[in-house]
Amino acid sequence: MLPFVQLALDWCVPAPQGQKKEEKRPAAPEIQAREAIKNEATAALSDILVPARYAHPQANRELRLEGAAVAYRFERARRRSIGFTVGPEGLAVRAPAWVTLAAVEAALRAKSGWILRKLAEARLRQQRQAHVRIAWGDGAVLPYLGAPLRVVLDARHSLLGVLQEDGAHAERQLHIGLPAAAQPAQVRDAVQAWLMRHARLHLSARLDHFAPLLGVRWARLRLSSAQTRWGSARADGSISLNWRLLHHPPAIIDYVVVHELAHLRVMDHSPQFWNTVASVLPDHARLRRHLREEPVPDWDGAL
Repeated sequence: MLPFVQLALDWCVPAPQGQKKEEKRPAAPEIQAREAIKNEATAALSDILVPARYAHPQANRELRLEGAAVAYRFERARRRSIGFTVGPEGLAVRAPAWVTLAAVEAALRAKSGWILRKLAEARLRQQRQAHVRIAWGDGAVLPYLGAPLRVVLDARHSLLGVLQEDGAHAERQLHIGLPAAAQPAQVRDAVQAWLMRHARLHLSARLDHFAPLLGVRWARLRLSSAQTRWGSARADGSISLNWRLLHHPPAIIDYVVVHELAHLRVMDHSPQFWNTVASVLPDHARLRRHLREEPVPDWDGAL
């Protein structure tokens, strides 16, 4: 990195006195090219020199970790140790009453690499999330089972929604019985109701498919709207799965289904658990990475 920085700095150093200037000026395109290179170098140098800053909206303490300013939410809690989580809003720290603030900060510094990596990943997800916002109305496009689905408002159809395939354009369309001038909230609610009905059908079928392969039985399915959790399982056979999973390709949905069913055999994330998952999904690690990295539309954002 240093040679690049030195090169960028050298451009700012004036030429030695007495040096002859070239009489011929470069052509306009050449000047523009040099200016573009210089601007890119200046921007890159700025990224190097300006430290990152992460701030939780409810932050009440701040600490510098490896040059980055991290404002985090801190609270006392009834627990045996210091705990910290990185979510969409930032870093949150909980600690028992007997742990000093100095000890809390020491623990954060010890985990600074992990914290900064997770904060950077969360920021990247937010940036990518901004590109998948849905403009609710006639012609709105959203991902459904990993492929684009176009919403068509047509008062002649049922409000429940009808899925159609446009063979000529290889496009799937969801016809909703609403007028073209319907309010964004009406369109969103109608599409969400359709997705939730199909989520229950699709997820139930996949639970039925994988449960015998894992040697388990599931008792009931609850659809979740959680923002940061795709699913959960209880020892009594109850499974909770996020209906937003229907935005993802079928293979990704299957990973989450298998993950939760595997918890009916192993209720932790020990090697035994991952071996159980791998017994039916050998490439679960790749599917898990995709699930973490691929953004889905924000249904709770501004319309």
